[in-house]
Amino acid sequence: MGKKEEVTKAQPTQYFPPVVAVLGHVDHGKTTLLDAIRKSNIAALETGGITQKIGASGVEVMHDGQRRRITFIDTPGHQTFSQMRSRGASVADIGLLIVSAVDGVMPQTKESITVLKQANIPIIVVFTKSDLPDKNIEKTKQQVIKEGILLEGLGGDVPYIEVSAKINKNIHELLELILLVFELHQEMFAKHLKEAQFLGIIIESKLDQKAGPRATVVIKNGTIHVKDEIIAESIEGKVRQLLNDQGKQVPGATIGEAIEILGFEKVPPVGSIVAKKGTDTQVAVVQNQAPVSSNTSLHHDEHKLSIVLVADSFGSLEAIINSLPKEIIVIAKKTGEITPSDIFLAKSTKSLVIGFNAKILPDIQNIARTEKVLLKNYTIIYELLDEVKDVMEGKALAEQEEVFGKAKVLASFPFEKTKVLGIVVLEGRVAKGDKARLMRGDLIVGESNIVSVRQGKNQISKIEEKSEGGIIISPLLDFVTSDMLICHR
Repeated sequence: MGKKEEVTKAQPTQYFPPVVAVLGHVDHGKTTLLDAIRKSNIAALETGGITQKIGASGVEVMHDGQRRRITFIDTPGHQTFSQMRSRGASVADIGLLIVSAVDGVMPQTKESITVLKQANIPIIVVFTKSDLPDKNIEKTKQQVIKEGILLEGLGGDVPYIEVSAKINKNIHELLELILLVFELHQEMFAKHLKEAQFLGIIIESKLDQKAGPRATVVIKNGTIHVKDEIIAESIEGKVRQLLNDQGKQVPGATIGEAIEILGFEKVPPVGSIVAKKGTDTQVAVVQNQAPVSSNTSLHHDEHKLSIVLVADSFGSLEAIINSLPKEIIVIAKKTGEITPSDIFLAKSTKSLVIGFNAKILPDIQNIARTEKVLLKNYTIIYELLDEVKDVMEGKALAEQEEVFGKAKVLASFPFEKTKVLGIVVLEGRVAKGDKARLMRGDLIVGESNIVSVRQGKNQISKIEEKSEGGIIISPLLDFVTSDMLICHR
């Protein structure tokens, strides 16, 4: 055999981004860690510091002299999102178990371990907050081992790493470890073929009042392009736009990428599988689809509490429904904004209207007040659940929201470690102690409290209609000029 025959031309290795689910207990630093990785600041924008939706984002890293990508799924840490957390692991190639080196193993840590074991994917344990003086790494390791995660060098083969997002400790090393684990388990991912029939899993979906149905999808096989005809369960569509994690339009996407698809005829359920119409994959996934169970009913029972539920996304809707007491009857459920028809439906069925980060126009509040329908909107899920459970126990629900005043943000001024909002009061008055809802158009940016009111250098108790002044809110929200403030109780 000649020398030329012995030498074969090296074929370039085709790398696909590993999809990594980030799981752990609330406030153990999952989103903060992702902030350090992708140099963003999502954690600071979350109400109450809790991740309340599944988010997906891609990062690039140099590995062995090659530019590689990793797709992260940031799964919520609060216990009521256990099903969303399970879904995050089900679409992932690798699971990061986030454990605070200060607090150790907590209830949702244990739940996350169960989810990861059921998903049967490689696990990396990430000990966060390792820069803090009260950390106890050795104790935390033993707690993790007690839960059945056998760490490397301690009787098992599960790799672990200590990180600190605050001082950027071992962030790049974590990315390297993810790619190394992915390569070591490459045989598990051999089924990932770019030429294979397209298959994706929806990790979030919602109805956008302007753009229509939107679905965030993690691609598990094949490729997808603009104009492709697709189906998720029985909901069809034609891809109108594909948006990457930066919100930019792309012509196509492939294995391991997370994209947002615009073009479904209706909002597809979270957790459903997306395929191209007319393929064998479509037939297989449709046969295996199972509807999400809930206690939804169109009939009212006067002996039970009934609600009309409106949430910002299907993921939130599903999490709330699966966390409600069984005695609650959900008369209707949807995503988007609360409309007059929701109020009238609630009146006819003697129900409450419950919103979660829902859009509410001022006129809707007036209709609810006129029709004597209790309308409540929440931004933190466990507050919603706690208050509904109080009603089930016979306790009085907090009184209907009363609007005191509306103001427009005109300017921003730095003050000590926060910012002052320069405002003009358009209606009513703005006073210290009010709750303040920050609105940007029809969107709710967040809820806060007014802790200081000033005119010039003087501290005052309130600003009257048509007057200007400055206020300080806590927590500080991501406001811009022209935002509106609704002061209420």
